[in-house]
Amino acid sequence: MDTKPSLGRRLRYAFDNTLSRGPAALIAWLALATLALIVLAVVTDLLIGGTADDLGPIEVIWSLIFQALTPNPPGNLASPWQFLVVMLAVTLGSLAMVSILIGLLSAAIQNRIETLRRGRSQIVEHGHTVILGWSEQIFPLISELVTANANQRHAAIAILGDHDKVEMEEAVRHRIPHTGSTRVVCRRGSPTEPADLDLVLPQTSKSIIILPDDEEESPDSGTIKTILALTNARQRRPAPYHIVTMLREEKNIEIARLVGGAEVELVLSGDIIARIIAQTCRQVGLSLVYTELLDFAGDEIYFQAEPALVGKTFGEALLAYEDSAVIGVFTKAGTVRLNPPMDTVIEEGDQIIAISEDDDTVRIRPPGLSGVPLQLDAMETGSPAVPMPERILILGWNWRAATIIRQLDAYVAVGSGVTVVAQHDTVEEELRTLTETVSNLEVRYLAADTTSRAVLDDLHVASFNHVIILCYSDTLDHQRADGLTLLTLLHLRRIAEQLGHTFSITSEMMDVRNRNLAESTRADDFIVSERLTSLMLAQISENKALNQVFDDLLDPHGSEIFLRPATDYVKASVPVSFYTVVEAAKQRQQVALGYRLHALSADVEQGHGVVVNPDKSRLVTFQPGDVVIVLSET
Repeated sequence: MDTKPSLGRRLRYAFDNTLSRGPAALIAWLALATLALIVLAVVTDLLIGGTADDLGPIEVIWSLIFQALTPNPPGNLASPWQFLVVMLAVTLGSLAMVSILIGLLSAAIQNRIETLRRGRSQIVEHGHTVILGWSEQIFPLISELVTANANQRHAAIAILGDHDKVEMEEAVRHRIPHTGSTRVVCRRGSPTEPADLDLVLPQTSKSIIILPDDEEESPDSGTIKTILALTNARQRRPAPYHIVTMLREEKNIEIARLVGGAEVELVLSGDIIARIIAQTCRQVGLSLVYTELLDFAGDEIYFQAEPALVGKTFGEALLAYEDSAVIGVFTKAGTVRLNPPMDTVIEEGDQIIAISEDDDTVRIRPPGLSGVPLQLDAMETGSPAVPMPERILILGWNWRAATIIRQLDAYVAVGSGVTVVAQHDTVEEELRTLTETVSNLEVRYLAADTTSRAVLDDLHVASFNHVIILCYSDTLDHQRADGLTLLTLLHLRRIAEQLGHTFSITSEMMDVRNRNLAESTRADDFIVSERLTSLMLAQISENKALNQVFDDLLDPHGSEIFLRPATDYVKASVPVSFYTVVEAAKQRQQVALGYRLHALSADVEQGHGVVVNPDKSRLVTFQPGDVVIVLSET
């Protein structure tokens, strides 16, 4: 059987292929059809003798061309009827062609608008921040980046998420109505697809932030695939990327570093939150200090070279700044050293790590200024209190809970205990495994409803030193999980009021709006949420070396932030300069970076009494109950 296609089929196939190439091919066919119509009309008119006496062949051709392009009634109705018939045929054919052309142009414009609406066009930006992924964490992240870009005239944030472009843009406008000089551009696509990544031009970006997908069972796999798509893309730039991302499980860090190398800065999200909760629950007000350091709206951590300090010791550098708090040294080898020995010599190429209002405010005292105003007679030299066993109550459970208990074990004294009360399928099994790894804590478990007032009364909450409320984020959505947390928190506050007993409460919430609601009812309950992780990502995206700083601050084996009684450093009721407090802390191998006044703990306008990086010459009078914020190894 002969299967060779006929000429007609081949021509039809070729025609169909050209039509599939889009509007340009269709318009080309229309032009050819119009040309053929004109040629046919001219030949027909000449053959049937429809030419008027006063029109030559050239005039007939032009008349038919104009009629084909702009169909209008013939100006001279006295022309031969043959010519009028040909003009009518040309008019009808031209109307069909024009109708098809208008339809094509309309469809092309509509398709272009739909493409733009779907977010499938490539941006044209340079030096922008790219955010890959979409989750609730994106809103505090964008808010912080907008604040960081406040002093830039043409900043931009490009978001690539697997959601409708219009919906993403509307969500950003609703949650962050004012973005200042920063443009927020959304594109729809998969962060793991190289072709989609090109829509947000990572090649010209200053930093790239990868947000894990909260809805995936294993979000780390998607994150690692995105890193692969970025670093192995054919069109990637020769210069290294500055990639910042989070991982959920520690076991995935090695493979992520193997894939990303020095181009990626990794934050272990569960570990970070666990460390902050473990530290905050034992020190009321510590979360406010972390928020101040991570929030671009307040004082932040900067790196600054200072030639005048080369050859000086770290202890001398502490007193060399009036309105910046020195906390460490970034060596020329690229290593962060927080609170190094006071006799550490600052070498050429080293940079000072300081807390300051802005990068241009990290400056030493003017040479003409008089000596440092120290009040040595107001300093105290008492010994710090001996750590005592603590009792901790954990209400609720999620995947971070086991890490929190392990972190607590590194801080508390031997003989301490933790009681877990929750309704969760995996708690008992996880605690059985966890008990084998902790040494300072005795772990107990009770399966009960943490929102029940009767259950809380039976626990004798007043017998615990610290209470942690964890949200059920593994099994509930953010709003329902936060709702249960808020209900438990309100019960605890009521119990504390009725008993006249004070105990620290640290509540974990997922949505920052619910956090604000809880804070508005009482100021002394400090609520930690994943917003802190978003703030950390924003900071590291601006300066990758900050990842080392935060890792050291939150490591129980390094120098950490402590809130110590102010009366351990200076006399109560005596006005002293903060220079004096810095000197008193320095003599204990500590760095004083702020304080908290107990009398202002309920004052929202005064930052709940927390002052980070105060002017050192300004006098302050401490009372019992006030604390000094120090950086110390113990």
